[in-house]
Amino acid sequence: MEPRKIILDCDPGHDDAIAIMLAAKNPAIDLLGITVVAGNQTLDKTLVNTLNVCQFLDLDVPVYKGCGQPMIRDKQVIAPEIHGESGLDGPQFEALSRDPESQHAVNYIIDTLLASDGDVTVVTTGPMTNLAMAMRLCPDILPKIHEIVLMGGCYQLGNMTPAAEFNVLADADAAHVVFTSGRSITMVGLDVTRKVLCLPSIVERMGKNQTRAAKLFVDLMMFFNKTQKQVFGWDGGPLHDPVTIAYLLDPTVLTTKSCFTQIDIRSEQSYGRTNCDLFNIFKRPPNSFVAVDIDVAKFWDIIEMGIRAYA
Repeated sequence: MEPRKIILDCDPGHDDAIAIMLAAKNPAIDLLGITVVAGNQTLDKTLVNTLNVCQFLDLDVPVYKGCGQPMIRDKQVIAPEIHGESGLDGPQFEALSRDPESQHAVNYIIDTLLASDGDVTVVTTGPMTNLAMAMRLCPDILPKIHEIVLMGGCYQLGNMTPAAEFNVLADADAAHVVFTSGRSITMVGLDVTRKVLCLPSIVERMGKNQTRAAKLFVDLMMFFNKTQKQVFGWDGGPLHDPVTIAYLLDPTVLTTKSCFTQIDIRSEQSYGRTNCDLFNIFKRPPNSFVAVDIDVAKFWDIIEMGIRAYA
């Protein structure tokens, strides 16, 4: 079977870094490029973080700098209380010698999709600004997108407000563009990612593998778990973003439900909410597959397989 071609759009971020690690070395995935957006930290910081991860893991993958602010709203949301001042606090990286590509991420997404056979999956693990801007700038890419798999949203409670999850809240207008694009969407939300808590036993398990990826994982999770404990009271941080890649590697890791999902871009109290009509109350055609459950043991097996690939 041919490897699945993907563009990974991210905002590293500790969990984004693990998603990069998982995608880059698996023979079932052809990681065409990494596009970077502002999110967990400002764009300059998320770009440096992406390059540091690629350099540390010796990945030959092009990295593209994208959008540094939301499509419309003037307030940029970041998460230093979770990811630290750099956005990737914890690991100690060597002096950076990697450079990003000169092309803007939005133009890269457009050019790559237009040149494809319609077989490219776009994975977003941050605010969806880059992908939405590409859709608005060049609608011709829409039929070229094989599938969109995104980490974002929730059908229950958010993590930034009672209604909204971080990635969608950061640019709900971009999420609206993506969810109304007519393309196949799989939404991996907090409802399942909160079930994969990286408990100390998991950190210990992964650290036993003695690879560079294992060291990176442990260094990242030691900091991530500390801030998650401080902010949410959990003993282990939920490893949100890699669930998207795990799903591509083994779709049986998730249970999904087809439904109509609408992004709230008007309300003050519930801005950024992903209104998932799981009970088909609106009687509207489904536009998404929403993850409702996850095989936790299988997920951690996939993560460990990804770590061992760097032996």
